[in-house]
Amino acid sequence: QVQLVESGGGLVQAGGSLRLSCVASGRALSAYAMGWFRQAPGKEREFVGAINRSGSSAYYRDSVKGRFTISRDNANNTARLQMNSLKPEDTAVYYCAARLAGGVPNTVAAYDHWGQGTQVTVSS
Repeated sequence: QVQLVESGGGLVQAGGSLRLSCVASGRALSAYAMGWFRQAPGKEREFVGAINRSGSSAYYRDSVKGRFTISRDNANNTARLQMNSLKPEDTAVYYCAARLAGGVPNTVAAYDHWGQGTQVTVSS
C-alpha cells in the first residue's frame, strides 16, 4: 500500500505561483495514476487534474487549464502540481491521490489512497 505526503502549500498573492509536491512511499509511484483534488471550506472536494502512470497524458478541470501543470518523476516517487497565475478562488486544501486501476478518472471515489492535504491560500 502506498502512503502519500503533500507539501508546498502556503499563502501567496493573486497572480503568484506555488508548486505542490506529493511524495510516495511503500510502493512505487509508477504503479499508480495520480490525481490532484481540492476542497474549499463548505464545498465538496473537486477534481483539479490527473496524470497517467507514465506521465504521457494529463487532464485538468477547465478553470485551471493553462495555469496548472501536473508532472511526475517516477524515479523519485514524486508527483507535482505547478500552479501559476493563482486566483483567490483557488484557495483550498489540496490533496494528491493515487489510483491503482487503469484510467485517469476525475472522481473522488475512483482513487484508492490519499495524502493528508496541504493548504493553499491566495490573497486578493
